Amino acid sequence: MPTRFTILGSGSSLGIPRIDGYFGKCNPKIKENYRSRCSALISKDKFNILIDSSPDLKSQLLKNKISNIDKVFYTHLHGDQTHGINELRVFFLKNKKKLDVFADKKTSDYLLKSFEYCFKNNHGYPAIFKLNRLKKKHVFKLKKNNITIESIPVKHGKINSILYKIDKSCAYVSDVSKIYEKDYKKLKNLKYFIVDCLRYDPHPSHFNLDDVIKLVEIIKPKKTILTNMNNEIDYKKIQKFLPKNIVPGYDGMSLLI
Repeated sequence: MPTRFTILGSGSSLGIPRIDGYFGKCNPKIKENYRSRCSALISKDKFNILIDSSPDLKSQLLKNKISNIDKVFYTHLHGDQTHGINELRVFFLKNKKKLDVFADKKTSDYLLKSFEYCFKNNHGYPAIFKLNRLKKKHVFKLKKNNITIESIPVKHGKINSILYKIDKSCAYVSDVSKIYEKDYKKLKNLKYFIVDCLRYDPHPSHFNLDDVIKLVEIIKPKKTILTNMNNEIDYKKIQKFLPKNIVPGYDGMSLLI
């Protein structure tokens, strides 16, 4: 059975529309222009691994009919990736065991400080998560197949973020301003490359479209999918001038990897 990768949210930190209803340059008549904050799902044999808990997590899981989460991996400590963490409490109540969370040192410190009640028993409310050290490679053994997740540190402005490579065929990096050249070889021969493309103009903490195109020319994935797009990028308009091997992502986009 192949692994499935689902983009739960493809929008930047404010989402589209913003909370005040503003769509920017995105046509509200195009359903793909409705973008929630970035989260993603890896699934195989009813085993579900969540990447990031965006503030829109509840609606994302309901929309995609996801009724269980087994593991959670974080890319970095920013609010648009972490602040939906409390929504995961239901899986502790449902499964009657702590949910495994994986994060690098700085993200772990942030989670423990900001959401201490999730990780430590407090006034009759038990801890719901077990925090685990993020390793270079994690292998989850399932009944028929395994899921392999490799973590590759990248730059995201002034902080680090994590690029996740799944089953050697798919790479996901929602927030990135630089991928180190020493890691390019790890990104060769990808079936799918799902990558941050915040806007058209340069940004100090994110790839813009030119950055993505230059990198794609080097690592040559079969298909590149844009995510973390802000309200300057209209789904239909950007399709008109993208190369055939690059497409805009959208909420709920599902791939067999």
